[in-house]
Amino acid sequence: MSATHHLLQFTIILILSLSTSSLTTSIPQELLKGFSTVPLSSSSSSSPSTSFQPILTDPTGNFSLGFLRQNQNDLQLAIIHTPSSQTFWIANPTHSFSWSHTTRFFFNGSLVLWDPQRTLTWSTATDGDRVILLNNSNLQVQTKNAAPLWESFHFPTNTLVQNQNFTSNMSLVSSNGLYSLRLGDTFMGLYENNGEEKGRSLSKRLFLLYWKRTALEAKALIVNGEGPIYARVTTEGYIGMYQTSPKPVDVQKFNSFQQTSSFLLVRLESDGNLKGYYWDITKSSWMLNFQAITETCELPNPCGSYGLCIPGGSSCSCLDNKTRFEPGESGEPGSCFNNDGGGGGDGGLCGGDGIGGDNGYYVLRRNGVEPPHKELLEEVTTLSSTECENLCEKDCRCWGALYNNQTGFCYVLDYPIGTMLGTRDESKVGYFKVRKGARKRNKVGVIIGIVVGLLFGVVVIGVGICVMRWKKKKGNLKEEDGNWASPGPYRNLGSESFRSVELSGSAQ
Repeated sequence: MSATHHLLQFTIILILSLSTSSLTTSIPQELLKGFSTVPLSSSSSSSPSTSFQPILTDPTGNFSLGFLRQNQNDLQLAIIHTPSSQTFWIANPTHSFSWSHTTRFFFNGSLVLWDPQRTLTWSTATDGDRVILLNNSNLQVQTKNAAPLWESFHFPTNTLVQNQNFTSNMSLVSSNGLYSLRLGDTFMGLYENNGEEKGRSLSKRLFLLYWKRTALEAKALIVNGEGPIYARVTTEGYIGMYQTSPKPVDVQKFNSFQQTSSFLLVRLESDGNLKGYYWDITKSSWMLNFQAITETCELPNPCGSYGLCIPGGSSCSCLDNKTRFEPGESGEPGSCFNNDGGGGGDGGLCGGDGIGGDNGYYVLRRNGVEPPHKELLEEVTTLSSTECENLCEKDCRCWGALYNNQTGFCYVLDYPIGTMLGTRDESKVGYFKVRKGARKRNKVGVIIGIVVGLLFGVVVIGVGICVMRWKKKKGNLKEEDGNWASPGPYRNLGSESFRSVELSGSAQ
């Protein structure tokens, strides 16, 4: 009996092992011409809002290419880190496809994702022979002799992995599309995207530099005319900037500098910070390894529009010192105003009732405030704060101006007002334009409070009238029959219902 039991147990384990192996090997490690697939409708029965349908895997099984389901009906073609389900790459991050049987993914020499419902098509535009996913998460379309015609490493989204070159033709963009990492001639910079400015000869994107790393330590190694620099995350634990020499012209060290780590990457997060991580096999989690920005107030917009950040304490308040700061939800930044005049896509305060000033905005002034990242801003010298304000008042593209009475520096802000820095120096003054249509974040709460107060007042008045009528009626009854009136009902009304109304009123 015991032998039979052990034999049965061994048989079950063997069947389960073979089934698992079959499931693993069913995901191919290369795609050949003629391959085609669609999203599985069975995935819609799994209630989670996000799921993943693998299509292609690397030889180690650490990375997968597949359909990433978002918001039940949206689809992205993505590469994920299988053990952590972290997304490393998305084919078309600005548009989502339909999770539907009409959406088709195929390889005919080009990788093509086609969605007739939303008239969207993404393609590698190649004539290759196979598609493979390397063990570093790089997706490649190759020829028969393994020469890459196209690779995902040339089109990063928000993540850069170890040994992946990052050039001046590329950019990392945060998942919310608000921030980007780019390379200049001699530096690496983080930018805030403030929309598009129109009304000139050519439209231009407003990218505001808020963090800059210049290759100062070895600037002599940068040779003019030898081409732009590039960056790379190395397995030694740093971000290096390079030009012609294999030696870096600049090094940003990670916490794990010159230590053995399983896998390294940097990601541009939705708060605008560039962070590095390594994969801890023992803990099966990503561990923070590097931060480009370590202070909250140095982030591009930690307190939202018309917010005030106090360095050191990193607390948020509002520039008008009246509005209550409302924290954001789901990782989004908080804000003081719901300002719908952002971007500069409509020319700032130009056009419509923005011309003429008083009709389009009102002015907010605040002492003890200065612009963030002022070392990266252009300044002009004026003789007074009034002269500085006039530079902004006469320019409909200007949203604010900050003046330092000690230095005479005037900073003119030609973009919507975000988070300013608080300082104890009252000689630093700010002048800000606020759209008249911009609502305070807690205005809805104030309105609700007013409505509740009015309703409560009506209830109290109604109860008072009822009590007075009851007293009058009771007095009349006493005159007719002194034995009829009982103190019970009146005592109950005063001790329970009416007292509860009084307590509610005092609580208000």
